[in-house]
Amino acid sequence: MKISKHLLWLTAFLALASLAFAENKPKLTLDEFFNAVTYPTVALSPDGNSVVIATERADWDQQIFRTDLWLYHDDGKAGSLIQLTQSGHDLDPKWSPDGRWIAFRSERKPSSEKDSDSGDDKDDKGDVSQIYLISPAGGEAIPVTQGQEEVHTFSWSSDSRTIYFATRNPWTKTQKDDYKKQWKDVVQYRTAERGDTIFALDVAAALARHSAAPAKEESDSEKESDLTPGARPLATSPLRVDDLVTSPDGSKLAFLTNAVNQRQEKFEDVEIYTLDLSHTGDSPATSGEKKPAQQPRQLTHNQAVEVRPRWANDNRHIFFTVEVGDVTGPYRDLQPHLYWVDSDSGAVEQWSKDFIGPVDHYAVTADGALTSARLGTEVSAYSVAQPGQSLHKLNGWNGSYEILSAATHSPRIAFVYSSLQKPTEVYLAESADQLADARPITSLNHLFTERDLPQGKPYRWKADDGTMIEGMLIYPPGSFDKIKPEAKHLPMLTFIHGGPADADGNHFEADWYQWAALAATNGWLVFEPNYRGSTGYGDKFLEQIVPVIVSRPGKDILEGIDALVKDGIADPDHLTVGGYSYGGYMTNWLITQTTRFKAAVTGAGAVEHVGNWGNDDTTFDDAYFLGGRPWEAQQRYHDEAAIFQIDKVKTPTHMVGGANDIRVAVLEDYLLEHALYSLGIPNALLIFPGEGHSLGKNPWHGKIKVREELKWLQKYGGIPAGN
Repeated sequence: MKISKHLLWLTAFLALASLAFAENKPKLTLDEFFNAVTYPTVALSPDGNSVVIATERADWDQQIFRTDLWLYHDDGKAGSLIQLTQSGHDLDPKWSPDGRWIAFRSERKPSSEKDSDSGDDKDDKGDVSQIYLISPAGGEAIPVTQGQEEVHTFSWSSDSRTIYFATRNPWTKTQKDDYKKQWKDVVQYRTAERGDTIFALDVAAALARHSAAPAKEESDSEKESDLTPGARPLATSPLRVDDLVTSPDGSKLAFLTNAVNQRQEKFEDVEIYTLDLSHTGDSPATSGEKKPAQQPRQLTHNQAVEVRPRWANDNRHIFFTVEVGDVTGPYRDLQPHLYWVDSDSGAVEQWSKDFIGPVDHYAVTADGALTSARLGTEVSAYSVAQPGQSLHKLNGWNGSYEILSAATHSPRIAFVYSSLQKPTEVYLAESADQLADARPITSLNHLFTERDLPQGKPYRWKADDGTMIEGMLIYPPGSFDKIKPEAKHLPMLTFIHGGPADADGNHFEADWYQWAALAATNGWLVFEPNYRGSTGYGDKFLEQIVPVIVSRPGKDILEGIDALVKDGIADPDHLTVGGYSYGGYMTNWLITQTTRFKAAVTGAGAVEHVGNWGNDDTTFDDAYFLGGRPWEAQQRYHDEAAIFQIDKVKTPTHMVGGANDIRVAVLEDYLLEHALYSLGIPNALLIFPGEGHSLGKNPWHGKIKVREELKWLQKYGGIPAGN
């Protein structure tokens, strides 16, 4: 086909104009970066005409992460987005099946307690998660549960008349006073734990009780008990109930258990159970026939951590994915796959076995399921109708599809989407076949579209054993685009993802954990390696980390750096390295393997494995990665530990840790700091009070972390200030 010179000229002109426009955009600042909004939950109404959206954003004055609910309503024209709640403590919204109510959990104080509150004691004031109802038309949120025991999870009945919820087995005031008198402030580790009770609460009665509350004094029994008035116990469990879902026909509940202390130490703590509501008088067919409580029936029996159970539309099967472990035999740390279990026989079946990547999210539809699933650096949307079928890739955009929501009575689909150049927003599509025509229904991250964001591309290299490894290169703004050659000999930050079962790719990142865009804006070429152990490349690729938990991935990463230097992309005299969590493990290991890094920034990474195994809350995957428990694989625990090679370190190292972290115990940060200090290696350690592994308490902590890490890289890595 012949193309006219005029058309070629016009194409080039438009490309250059686009480039000029991008260069005129200001660069992203630290303050702007940390004002990004995330969307933890998106839920379509049953009729598909409205979407309730949970947001999380930093509140710098209150020093918290605000979680609020927003409502998008499609009026047949432009649609409207309004803020539905404003307490800053609202999450987990769920529509009633009839669409009349949105239930959610909140840690807000009830209005009666706000007036009388004279202190900040959370235990005394009952400032814990409870269930509230709000009309999609707006108005005040109405509390329907109460007490000092937080609601762990809840589900609507199929007829919208009942809410099922789970809390720790409630005590009376007398029981609590007796316990405090006997034990004072002593912690009974494990022995004082108690499981959960699943309750049924009549919604109409709860609303009537709330309306009458101002004129009614509570009885002595109501004042003394943590039991919500009118709540009827259906079943108890010695374990915590983490997720609760009602079958479409309302005849059964399915629930997922976890250890009471939420530490992953025994496989059998995390399983799926069912409860037959026809035996309790709570199914629509037996409403009003009150029957004795029954024992839940255990469905799954495996060495896996199941997550996100959802009923299929056949009222018989329960979908779920697996966070870690294997449903088919002895423990293996596999990628998340989509399964379902037969609630009659207990038989488990994997969907789309031929798909080599992880299924990150899914939504149940009338004819099967929609999923977002990763292949390499892209997370696309797929549909599937039967277990034996392959995933069918939907016609969408390059980038990353995240949370998916399908409507019960509409073909519409809501989802969260982002790419390197498109900040995270919520979108609405008329159907799964029209994802490419979806329209954004939020614009809370619009500011980022007005900034000169870094661009990136995948990069591949061959490891010493012939395996092809992939990663991402994120370029400083102005150093790479589609119409001019990429810049060469760039100072480079090797930025290592955590997990290890995770991957970096084509998605928008803006928080204390994922700050590649900010590093690139500050002049660094950011290399994000998807080393052995990452997802998106098959289970075999992931399993090759066993039992060489840091040495095999370490070789992959160093060989990637060698390739980038050889290709002239990275400047060998300005190499730095960093990561958090498992990325911290790898950073700590790599600075013992080479002195080529001018600076390192690490956080929440182990330097030895015996203490970490004992203090970690996910101990069985640690033992799996190293080939056994400490006494079963002594040499491996030694050989794969950075601490025993720490005398080789010459790299100035910046460290951070949460004071209350038990995922990677903060003692690992102190151990590394003490070792570097004793060797005279330049170092700094920041400890964030009250924080666990995720630094999710105070937004200032994450902001200060990244601010100081960038300063450290600039000081020791050799980039002049202002680049």
